[in-house]
Amino acid sequence: MQKISLPERPQWREKAAELGFTFADMHGEPYWEESSAYRFSLEQIESDLEDPATALHAMCREAVAHIIDSEELMERLGIPDAHRDLVADSWRRNEPELYGRFDLAYDGNGPAKMLEYNADTPTSLYETASFQWSWLEDQIAAGVLREGDDQFNGIHTALVDRLGELFSAGTDLHFTAVGGQPEDYATVECIGWAARQAGLGAHYCDLDQIGVSPDGQFVDHESRVIGTLFKLYPWENLLRDPYAAHIAGSGAMFIEPAWKAVVSNKGLLAVLWQMFEGHPNLLPAFFAADVAPALSGSGAPAPQVAAAFARAEAQLATGYVSKPIFSREGASVDIIEHGRPTETAGNRTYDQHARILQAYAPLPVFDGFRPVIGAWIVGQTCAGVGIREDRSRITQDLSRFKPHFIRD
Repeated sequence: MQKISLPERPQWREKAAELGFTFADMHGEPYWEESSAYRFSLEQIESDLEDPATALHAMCREAVAHIIDSEELMERLGIPDAHRDLVADSWRRNEPELYGRFDLAYDGNGPAKMLEYNADTPTSLYETASFQWSWLEDQIAAGVLREGDDQFNGIHTALVDRLGELFSAGTDLHFTAVGGQPEDYATVECIGWAARQAGLGAHYCDLDQIGVSPDGQFVDHESRVIGTLFKLYPWENLLRDPYAAHIAGSGAMFIEPAWKAVVSNKGLLAVLWQMFEGHPNLLPAFFAADVAPALSGSGAPAPQVAAAFARAEAQLATGYVSKPIFSREGASVDIIEHGRPTETAGNRTYDQHARILQAYAPLPVFDGFRPVIGAWIVGQTCAGVGIREDRSRITQDLSRFKPHFIRD
């Protein structure tokens, strides 16, 4: 894994504007940044990223089955009591999933370490699946990259195939996101584009324009009944929304399904460590309430985790990351090393939520920036990667997106 300086395409901003990539620059700073790119070997992609991400996804599915059978875990993961049956029934009915994104720490020498799983509403899909692929094609055509250079990026094709598996040709799908958010709309439109290529109907409606008919069905802004809804709106919010009372009786299929509420939740990290302690792609993680007193020297760990904590205590004492079970774009995340906070997120939006503590895995540093690998799952298989980097050790909403290529 290397970071290679490359000439930018002369008119890439014009191309971005033409394609509707309106957030390539944000707040006067580049979001898409192509003056350099990350180079991987095929072995690194296949053995260190693709196969482990697919295996991690299978482990997460095992964790879902464990969590939904435990009232204690449903409580600890913040699933509202009124909707726990909805979440559990969604899993037991095998409601289908479409996509997700693992965030991994990786420096070119495996194993990659799972930082979290964005399993419900992952963004950066358009720039990963589409714009970085066009970058590869353009740079090969210009002679900047070599013929034979490749990219791990079968995401769009995988989405088309997955949607074609799930729905009969001609099925109408609805898509929604909070209005006025260009990045969210780009993600939704990326999936809508895949749906249309799969021979499906794709209708967009802003989230606040969805209503409920007199007989309890969800309807769009043109009063069309919503049979299947792709929603770029997190389950942790939806389950606390008054509209949640209508979900079970609406007859609508949701993508992502309600069971994703337990894997789009950082409490999953503690559950995975309980189930798969020592797995090479996992970091020790615990519910903060169980181990924080022991780490601060003010008490003992909870009995149910005492043995596992003892095995991880030395690593956690060196450094850990405190994360709310609900958090987006690094908000309310803190890094603690040797008992002292050494970096804290400025955005404290999620401070009110329960926390997990995860062993700190320092990100590699390339030219002053720290990359996080986003490994995209479509269906149940890893289909591609995207990279975001930041000077900060906490990846945030304005962290830069960097393209990648494969060359042996």
